[in-house]
Amino acid sequence: MSVRVLDGLAEVADQYDLFIIDQWGVLHNGETPHAGAVDVLRELRRAGKTITILSNSGKRLAVTQARMADMGFTDDLYDHCVTSGEEVWQALNAASEPFYADLGAQCLMLTWDGDNRLIEGLPLREVDSVEDADFILNAGTTNDQAVLKAMEPMLQRAAARGLPMVCANPDFVSKAPDGSLAICPGTTAKRYEVLGGRVDYRGKPHAPVYRKCFELAPNHGPTLAIGDSLCHDIGGANGAGIDSLFISGGIHAEELSDLGDPYALAMLFNREGQTPTYAAPALRW
Repeated sequence: MSVRVLDGLAEVADQYDLFIIDQWGVLHNGETPHAGAVDVLRELRRAGKTITILSNSGKRLAVTQARMADMGFTDDLYDHCVTSGEEVWQALNAASEPFYADLGAQCLMLTWDGDNRLIEGLPLREVDSVEDADFILNAGTTNDQAVLKAMEPMLQRAAARGLPMVCANPDFVSKAPDGSLAICPGTTAKRYEVLGGRVDYRGKPHAPVYRKCFELAPNHGPTLAIGDSLCHDIGGANGAGIDSLFISGGIHAEELSDLGDPYALAMLFNREGQTPTYAAPALRW
């Protein structure tokens, strides 16, 4: 299948009503906005389009929105924002779905630098060991290879006990401000599944988070998803039956330096098992 390479989103924007846009790797690098990204949102707003920021951030919605605002993505530039972390919090709070109804109150948290804000306001108790836990809340990870290696016995013990895991960020990696790839909770969750553990995911590419986006825009017309992860953004869009724009300058940048090489494109898409509708090196108008 031939994938159309765009010079800018303006080439196809008129064909869509709803835009579901990833943040990290597409709008910004975690510290500063990517060139032209704010302008794209302004142009879409000017054209009367509906914009939903869809992020696999394991943070709650207010935390994510405040961070985006600090980088210039104020809430007047989009209509809705959905984060996997917020969806996890809501599922834990409701405790109505089968996976969540019997989790228990004692959770072993995997976090970014001890950030346990995801359980604030929930009737949960954080514990320090697998033996005391009812389930694992996987909200963060580390890039320290020694620490990751040391986690393996813990994951093995947890899987042997049959502890369920809730993954608040399904991403395998994200692109750090210095251009390197940082390991994300999805990598740990995938390993836990290999060990036989049960995992529930709330973010991309899984269906519940797309249902949430569509519920927020009930009268939406044709939809375009934009992201830099073939597995999560493009795979999620394909699963939801919507068109997609792959941003090659994100986590796949080192694998694909030339968007004009159809063979390289085909090889990458075939390896990842996902093909987008369009591709572009960056999000620009």
